[in-house]
Amino acid sequence: MKANREHVVPLCSRAIRIVERCAELRLPGCPIIFPGVRGKQPMSDMTMSKLLKEMGQPFTSHGFRSSFRDWVSEETNHPSDVAEAALAHIVANKTEAAYRRGNLLEKRRVMMAEWADYCEGDKS
Repeated sequence: MKANREHVVPLCSRAIRIVERCAELRLPGCPIIFPGVRGKQPMSDMTMSKLLKEMGQPFTSHGFRSSFRDWVSEETNHPSDVAEAALAHIVANKTEAAYRRGNLLEKRRVMMAEWADYCEGDKS
């Protein structure tokens, strides 16, 4: 990550199944689930952008993040700070950041489950 800090991500059941399947298919002796072309190094941050471009899609990786943020703001009642934590954004106000030590994981877990339902078309 750009911020060089750990970011725990609560995964929906579909994402967990994808990660588990990728783990089954991983290169022998490689500890990385999504390796780059060099095998034992992580996939480049440009891989998704390159793939979308090669597929002729007009989307960007940042656009996916922006869509998520718009959905949280316009379609849900989740607090802004939970959405910002999901995006791994750093709290700009240094005083507030000094007191905010949690990662809002359980609140993010609920929000991300709702986002997964939304993305899969289950808007109930």
